[in-house]
Amino acid sequence: MSLINTEIKPFSATAYHNGKFIDVNQDSLKGKWSVVVFYPADFTFVCPTELEDLADHYDEFQKLGVEVYAVSTDTHFSHKAWHDTSDAISKVKYPMIGDPTHVLANNFEVLIAEEGVALRGTFVISPEGQIKVMEVHDNGIGRDASELLRKVKAAQYVAAHPGEVCPAKWEEGAATLTPSLDLVGKI
Repeated sequence: MSLINTEIKPFSATAYHNGKFIDVNQDSLKGKWSVVVFYPADFTFVCPTELEDLADHYDEFQKLGVEVYAVSTDTHFSHKAWHDTSDAISKVKYPMIGDPTHVLANNFEVLIAEEGVALRGTFVISPEGQIKVMEVHDNGIGRDASELLRKVKAAQYVAAHPGEVCPAKWEEGAATLTPSLDLVGKI
């Protein structure tokens, strides 16, 4: 069964955010669009490139009313230490959630149990708490924040325009499609 269109499961965790430790739970992800980005571990190699890319695009996500959450199975203490020592991670202004109990990684079905780390999972969550976009990568494959932004915009557009869909490579302002009998076989 896919997680698409399912509601996020309950959780309670601690995040490092803007110099403080904050509590985060399933309700924190509701009421606005959210992006949850799982990564394997702090102090690694591909992970800082991804989190820095998200940090470089964070203002664009914020303009769309989207909060970004980075999650690994490390603790929130480890997130703070990484933030304090890495030039790339020091740019991060979004919450970095610690998941040492693996509740979140299990809820989102990205845990590699025998390693105790998460796959590179990306989830776009609607204000109602439903998963609208889900993408899971092998840990050797980094993600691109620009492509994630495009997917968020498409998810927001489809939510705001029932009956319309966004075709491949759709960009904000481009034509959409309205599925109908007249469209069958014409594309």
